[in-house]
Amino acid sequence: MSTLLPPLSLYIHLPWCVRKCPYCDFNSHQADRFEHDGKLPEAAYLAQLLADLDVDLAYVAGRPIQTAFIGGGTPSLMSEDFYYQLMDALRDKLTWVDNAEITMEANPGTFEQEKFRHFRQAGINRLSIGIQSFQPNLLKTLGRIHNRDEAIHAVDKSRAAGFDNINLDLMHGLPEQSRAMAMEDLQLAIDLNPEHLSWYQLTIEPNTEFYRRPPALPEDNTLWEIQDAGQARLTHYGYDQYEVSANAKVGKRAAHNLNYWRFGDYLGIGAGAHGKITLADGQIFRTRKTRHPNHYLHNLPEALIIKDAIAQEDLPLEFMMNRLRLFETFELADYERFTYQEVPQDLLNAGEIALKRGLLDAYEWQQKRVKTTEKGKLFLNELLELFLSE
Repeated sequence: MSTLLPPLSLYIHLPWCVRKCPYCDFNSHQADRFEHDGKLPEAAYLAQLLADLDVDLAYVAGRPIQTAFIGGGTPSLMSEDFYYQLMDALRDKLTWVDNAEITMEANPGTFEQEKFRHFRQAGINRLSIGIQSFQPNLLKTLGRIHNRDEAIHAVDKSRAAGFDNINLDLMHGLPEQSRAMAMEDLQLAIDLNPEHLSWYQLTIEPNTEFYRRPPALPEDNTLWEIQDAGQARLTHYGYDQYEVSANAKVGKRAAHNLNYWRFGDYLGIGAGAHGKITLADGQIFRTRKTRHPNHYLHNLPEALIIKDAIAQEDLPLEFMMNRLRLFETFELADYERFTYQEVPQDLLNAGEIALKRGLLDAYEWQQKRVKTTEKGKLFLNELLELFLSE
């Protein structure tokens, strides 16, 4: 088996938003509850991020960073000075591969747009803009604070700022949304010509306002029609669906997310951030940081980190749950490369059952490769259940 360590990425979490959206289950907190004299505690949070990173670096010394992703919350709420200081510190502390993809999530609001040029100059080279919808009634239902014009102008502003790699986040299956409404939103996004489109169905998650007060969602037949028509339109315009909800032009797949889905490693710093680290002896563990910003800010970094070793019996599901999100063929030998374990018989048995159900491609399986069939893509949850440990 190979002893080559997986590629390594970096995730940075900024936990503040102007307002919590009713569908959001991410670790985000209303900014004005943490502000002092109208400002977020940027200097204190930056210092803690870097202290947090120093602790994690002890496990991955010398390994280069392939990609970085700054998520939230709403990272674009932070000032341009915060990002100049953050990126300078990361360049000093880390080894980076050439042309590393560095993504920031941003909202379309006018206030954030004015900072795009500074984000680009700081070294961020990919922007992910959370539009979700262009329609006023749906934006209001979703709790979004931008409007249709701001969403369109955000893309123009990001181009003017020098960004040539942009993702747009767009949702469908929204409350009382018809197929025509969903297609209008999608066409507007396509017309803006982003390199990448994350187009995903609204799901009601626990610990959200929508979970406590469920909205009226479209019927299943409408959801299926939206999904089917939308994917056909994306394909027509040159967007390849390479993952459940990710569509990209040629050469513009999200490198950071690909590393997640291929079971690569990643450091996670910031309040509520998660990470996955493989050691040279083959041990794999996950890290998670304390969620509440005040607790994160006022405790030593060693006290913030919880490490959980991934049990050997859980590796098949952990690995397959990520790899099967991607609509790409992969070698069974990748399991050994990324887990340091031989392919277990239980995984092979699950694969045989999946073949009989038409969820995996038979020819590829004979070649010791894994490829999801069209049926397998439609019934992905059923496929993943086969790899659950007993």
